[in-house]
Amino acid sequence: MSTTENVIEHPSLGEGLDGLFDEIRPYEPEEMQQAFNDMLDDRQFNVIMKGFVPWLPKSVRNGLLRIAFTGVKTPLDFQKRFMKPVVKYIIRKHTDGCTLDDSSLAKLNQRFTFVSNHRDIVLDSAFLDVLLFEAGFPTTVEIGIGDNLLIYPWIKRLVRMNKAFTVRRGLTPKEMLRSSQLMSSYIHYAVTQKQENIWIAQREGRAKDSDDRTQDAVLKMLAMGGDLSELNIVPLTISYEYDPCDYLKAQEFQQKRDNPAFKKSRQDDLDNMKTGIFGYKGRVHYHCAAPINTWIDELKELPKKEFFAAVAERMDQEIHRHYRLYPCNYIALDMLEGQSSNNNHYTEADRQRFEHYLSGQLAKIDIPNKDDAFLRQCILNMYANPLRNYLREK
Repeated sequence: MSTTENVIEHPSLGEGLDGLFDEIRPYEPEEMQQAFNDMLDDRQFNVIMKGFVPWLPKSVRNGLLRIAFTGVKTPLDFQKRFMKPVVKYIIRKHTDGCTLDDSSLAKLNQRFTFVSNHRDIVLDSAFLDVLLFEAGFPTTVEIGIGDNLLIYPWIKRLVRMNKAFTVRRGLTPKEMLRSSQLMSSYIHYAVTQKQENIWIAQREGRAKDSDDRTQDAVLKMLAMGGDLSELNIVPLTISYEYDPCDYLKAQEFQQKRDNPAFKKSRQDDLDNMKTGIFGYKGRVHYHCAAPINTWIDELKELPKKEFFAAVAERMDQEIHRHYRLYPCNYIALDMLEGQSSNNNHYTEADRQRFEHYLSGQLAKIDIPNKDDAFLRQCILNMYANPLRNYLREK
């Protein structure tokens, strides 16, 4: 069967964009300098920069940034000049190492669409960019980022300079259909004609309980703009030893339990971004499974509805069986089950360290009617679920 549900025809090579993707795409090279100048003129951006180097006057600070921007022509140049050193600093400062197993991927003459589980709003794709650089890939990834996070103009400019395209949130069903069609067509255009890699999460938002499942809707969206096979989709597993946002996710679970109408504020999203970036993550590992093109033809005779469900299930199997598991995953499952059947995977020192970590994270939660037992179980489930999924695929 064909997986194409093409509604918006993307332009052929040579026709140009003609404005079709202007509302969502990253900046083009000719737009970079103006976007950078506008960002330097932004009052809120300058407040942020002053926080990093309060002893430097604005004129000096921005002058240094302009000098550093010299020679930056494309979003990839921007990543190399500005983002790569920042992300490598975060890896050194806030992780115990970040690694990539890319043995299934050819490094040359092919572009990929990485569809992964989602742990951190900012760093999942940023870490991947650095890992691809270091593995010898000629380019990084364009990423989909929800417009709910682009709450200030300078943030929107920054992410568009950093190879991000916009995923619109909070739309009516009719608007959502149009937005999905446009985004899908752009992704196909980016992979097949711009020769870019793409990173996109397997579902809308993060799986806050770390029970990672690919949404059929994501695959259906990807198929709107062309056949899935032309995207070279790679199931990507991201494994964090510690999730610095675990206590914020647990807190949200209780807030939604106590008030089903609860919704995070924009400030909550910013707090999650800041905590995820600057919090301790322990060891971080990425594993690329074989592209789905190596097996998708086995499912081509299925009816369309069953086809997308089967592809999602197979992708989940690939993501789950390639988790990098850490002592905390085994400890969490044993603590939930009140036993020690997995104690061959950790030491008593590991257990004491995790219990100390858990107590510290729970202490950070400050909400009315704080339910410690419920919050503790929520966090333990976040660490146990990757192991549960892995064991099901053994």
